[in-house]
Amino acid sequence: MKTRLIAQREVGAIGLGGMPMSIEGRPDTARSVATIHAALEAGVTLFDTADAYHVHSDEVGHNETLIAGAIASWGGDTSTVLVATKGGHVRPGDGTWTLDGRPEHLKLAAEASLKRLGGDAIGLYQFHRPDPAVPYADSIGALRDLLDAGTIELAGISNANPEQILLAREILGGRLASVQNQFSPAFRSSEAELRLCDELGIAFIPWRPLGGIQSAASLGDRFPAFQAVAAVHGVSPQVVCLAWHLAKSSHVIPIPGASRPESIRDSVQAAEFTLTPEESASLDAA
Repeated sequence: MKTRLIAQREVGAIGLGGMPMSIEGRPDTARSVATIHAALEAGVTLFDTADAYHVHSDEVGHNETLIAGAIASWGGDTSTVLVATKGGHVRPGDGTWTLDGRPEHLKLAAEASLKRLGGDAIGLYQFHRPDPAVPYADSIGALRDLLDAGTIELAGISNANPEQILLAREILGGRLASVQNQFSPAFRSSEAELRLCDELGIAFIPWRPLGGIQSAASLGDRFPAFQAVAAVHGVSPQVVCLAWHLAKSSHVIPIPGASRPESIRDSVQAAEFTLTPEESASLDAA
């Protein structure tokens, strides 16, 4: 697979988002492991997870444990795999998502994630979502401390606006490796953040790049331009969509969620699929 950079770490141009394998409606463990193994076989080396990807209050880190175990059980070379996890979102077990951006929480959460993932340090640790009850600078200060302590190798932020990106970059002393925001044909309000990351040379990681599970299935119907390009090239609208993301900037690394081997096998085709300038323009206008 073609590769891109997160800081100085080279990863496959298409990653895998692990959330669908651990939240409500998740598949059985065997299918999830098969999906992760299929991703590895296809050249995926970036796996995105979070300690909050779980359902019940007694299974915090469900997705981290699942991904770490599946990678460990795969028979191939995993030396280039980068697992990116997140902290700062909390699921109390009643179906809600709450926030905790306190530095003390983030540091404890990172230590717990490291134990679940294994190894000497977390490859990429991301502040999951700003907490209005905590100054943003304080939360990012925790990432700086984790970097300095060697608990994490790279630091990123998620669901951030341009001002927060610039502040995080300053607090981290230029060591902000990535920004993970929602971006898809149906959700384009993070275009400014994508452009800023492109200017600064920071990896931009679109989450829910296909619009979510239900939206992904109807992508071609909702956005006929994507279906039209797909029909010309004999690929799925989902492949066209991910190729559209990649064409936005060399710093973009989409992480489509998947819970079936077939889904990630289809998605990775986008890394080798190049849109013409005319096709990209038509999709931008869709």
